[in-house]
Amino acid sequence: MSPSPMIDVASIKEIPLGKTKRIRLANGQAVLLCNVAGAIFAVDDQCTHEDASLYLGCLKGEEIHCSLHGGRFNVKTGAPTHEPAEIALKTYKVTIEQERILLEL
Repeated sequence: MSPSPMIDVASIKEIPLGKTKRIRLANGQAVLLCNVAGAIFAVDDQCTHEDASLYLGCLKGEEIHCSLHGGRFNVKTGAPTHEPAEIALKTYKVTIEQERILLEL
């Protein structure tokens, strides 16, 4: 089996510590890049509880908070950590090469 394609999506300089950046893939899918203590994680930008962008919420530690109903997710694992969220977010493998963020599809 061949390795999954990696795409260049952003520079690490674009995402300060404790902040996020929303990107759109070629297929229109929104992905949220999160800087947790200098490590970059990527999850779907869509809350699994309701139709809301997680980009509008805030990142606190490893958790992204949905601004619509207060659900929370761990950005490292995608796991829901606070109700009403019950379904995990899709996560993406991230690699950093020469200050560029590469996302595995």
